[in-house]
Amino acid sequence: MSDRFIAAPDHPGWQEWCIGTPEQFNRAVLGRMLVRFEDDKVRVRLLEPAERHSNLNGVFHGGVLMAFIDTAMFAGANLLAGKPDQRGVTVDMHTQFLAPGSLEKPLDALVELTRETGKMFFTRGLLVQEDVTVCSFNGLVRKIS
Repeated sequence: MSDRFIAAPDHPGWQEWCIGTPEQFNRAVLGRMLVRFEDDKVRVRLLEPAERHSNLNGVFHGGVLMAFIDTAMFAGANLLAGKPDQRGVTVDMHTQFLAPGSLEKPLDALVELTRETGKMFFTRGLLVQEDVTVCSFNGLVRKIS
């Protein structure tokens, strides 16, 4: 696969997504993230929700949800396209908040790659916690050589 995706022995069937350094935003703020293929989707898991992810109501902060979506779009698109080391920037992202996200359980992004062109990934997906859909989203990622 890639040195960005390493086996997660404590979570059989999952890969840990080691993107950037531990001090950079993705890992420093969001924390440990796991990935696995599920049919025509990639599931990206924010494994350990913490108080730093909360708003004043004690649930996931909307900004954290959007940051996780932004990050998960890259993992999903890259893996589904077979380009695990592709770099890119978000051009457009739409998010619909549907339910509060609990800090008591992992948060999953189910990412689909709806189209790939020479310079773009088109994605859509859901943030879910068990049978609760927290958000729906779609986004456009521009590839960087």
